[in-house]
Amino acid sequence: MKNRTLILSALVAGAFGSAHAAEDLSAKVEKLVASSFKPGEGQDMSRLAQDETQKLCSKYRNNPPAKDADAITKRERATIKYPDGNKLMGDWKNGEKLAKGGFGMRIGAIEPDPAAKQKGGNGGNCYACHALDPKEVAAGNIGPSLTGYGALRGASDDIVTYTYDKLYNAQATVACSSMPRMGHNGILTPAQVADITAYLVSPESPLNQK
Repeated sequence: MKNRTLILSALVAGAFGSAHAAEDLSAKVEKLVASSFKPGEGQDMSRLAQDETQKLCSKYRNNPPAKDADAITKRERATIKYPDGNKLMGDWKNGEKLAKGGFGMRIGAIEPDPAAKQKGGNGGNCYACHALDPKEVAAGNIGPSLTGYGALRGASDDIVTYTYDKLYNAQATVACSSMPRMGHNGILTPAQVADITAYLVSPESPLNQK
């Protein structure tokens, strides 16, 4: 939803060109978007409303000024929660399952996910955007390849913490990152984020085997 303003800006610039017209069109589009999704089982209607960070990213087309970028990362970093005992490296085998499964909290009236699976229920659908296990051919390329992630970076405390934070809330490290805020939005629990962290970093993980 965070690119909504980009569409509005293009429409307004081409067809209207005034601040009043922009506000009027914005209100109409917001109403249209809201009416396109029907409440019911499996529908998380709260996702239709942008939070402060999403509004800023839309306003600046995902390229905010340094001051706003700093404000975003500071605010988002404050949302990060860690597992019990602050153990950021979990079970890489479970992390492998979580990376391969899940729908990332999709919404829609055609086939909504059961409520039990929407948040912390099944996985992060990581392969939709990233290549991970080199043996898996069905992988996305929207995000960078994560094959050999730990082999290239090592498994220092700094790398583990960075990886966990990035998975939990990507905007805590890069303002207006296009990566979903997995932990922040409840798609993954802190323990699950730790499991995927281990999958990426652990030397035993198939990602890091030559």
